[in-house]
Amino acid sequence: MTAKNSGEETAKGKLNGSLTNSEGLNRAGQTDGSNFGTNGPTSLPTQSTSVQAPQAETGKESKAETAVQDATAAAAGTSSMQHRVIPPGSTIGVLGGGQLGRMLALAGRNMGYRFVTLEPGADSPCGQVADRQIQASYGDVDAARELARVSDVITYEFENVDAAVTKLLTQEAYVPQGSALLYTTQHRLREKRAIEAAGVRVAPYAEIASEEDLRVAVGKFGTPCVLKTATGGYDGKGQWVIRSADEIPDAFAELSRAGTDLVLEQFIRFEKEISVIAARSPRGEVKAFPAAENIHVENILHMSIVPARISASVQEEAERLAIRIAESMKAVGLIAVEMFLTKDGELFVNELAPRPHNSGHYTMEACLTSQFEQHVRAICNLPLGPTELLTPVVMVNVLGEHMEPLLKWFCSEESAASDSGVTPKLHLYGKDEAKTKRKMGHINLLTDDTAKAAEWMERTGIWDSIS
Repeated sequence: MTAKNSGEETAKGKLNGSLTNSEGLNRAGQTDGSNFGTNGPTSLPTQSTSVQAPQAETGKESKAETAVQDATAAAAGTSSMQHRVIPPGSTIGVLGGGQLGRMLALAGRNMGYRFVTLEPGADSPCGQVADRQIQASYGDVDAARELARVSDVITYEFENVDAAVTKLLTQEAYVPQGSALLYTTQHRLREKRAIEAAGVRVAPYAEIASEEDLRVAVGKFGTPCVLKTATGGYDGKGQWVIRSADEIPDAFAELSRAGTDLVLEQFIRFEKEISVIAARSPRGEVKAFPAAENIHVENILHMSIVPARISASVQEEAERLAIRIAESMKAVGLIAVEMFLTKDGELFVNELAPRPHNSGHYTMEACLTSQFEQHVRAICNLPLGPTELLTPVVMVNVLGEHMEPLLKWFCSEESAASDSGVTPKLHLYGKDEAKTKRKMGHINLLTDDTAKAAEWMERTGIWDSIS
């Protein structure tokens, strides 16, 4: 069961700024699934790996021994990670072969790194540009050990990775992100408690273990409110918007079938959704990118507007909160912090993603350092790059249904964009089938005025299916 935003605007209206005072409700299936991306563990099949590309160079022979030393030092609170640098020429292993891994590998190869990806699907977006793909389940222990053997450092590109396998890798390889943050962000209750421990606000919530717990919590929060599974939910799945007390029995019965913990969240009426991506290195250096204003359609991020149409004080506070969370959780690499902004200027953190994030794709052309280069810098313990914005930008996702009109435009009318004061930069992900709602790529619209991007989008007709 899903819900629409209260006072929901059209995507075009939001970009044009024609409805600046509308209210929203914290997303419970009515907008982007990125706030539902806490994933449960995967199974552990025993299928062996298969090599899809020429083998990359292996790391040093003492890698496993060093990893054990790192783990021991970390337990003592004096990790050698603070001083360990992974130089260009080394091999970066990536758990996951999707578009985030692809763009990470492209950025890292420009810096001189080699890449190996572990991914179950053949011809994956990351595998197409990596030096080698190990084709196996994410939970395949033998495949994980092979990834450890050939990698100098390992990272992950999405949360749907078995934290137990990640923990194994930390014992046999160098995984500066560790497994603790992944474990935390895979479970809504653990994540919320960690955010609160950092001194940052989240929407009021309650842990639900019984129908009676749910009835009491609904009475406290009022309706509407949203019941969610603590793991496994994304893109509006694993949740139920409760609009009246009559729905309590059905909501509890339906979501209890998942066999996971449940959490009830109070709705937050928000004016805007924003996100800030922070980076932290093992040496403790932290930097944040400018906040992105995000607009979602049918549970999927449609566009990100940067600079976000928020006050300077809110921008500063959003960056401060993201940095506080990164430091409190001792994150290494990127951490995306999604927030709700209310009419009163209050910020509530919605969820976290310990990886590169869709709302950070604008950085690829619009910032001095892209989020992908920054992630490589962070996990390799290099100095972090500057994050200043070079130009206003609107990032727009390209879904399967947009591919035909987009390719027609790209092959015949690309030069006409300059007449609108927009410079489009297209990024396609190498996926073989353009399915409806599937993310096939994105386009960064560089401009001196984000309103011009809206005019250009309407003129091309590529996104006419979005009202």
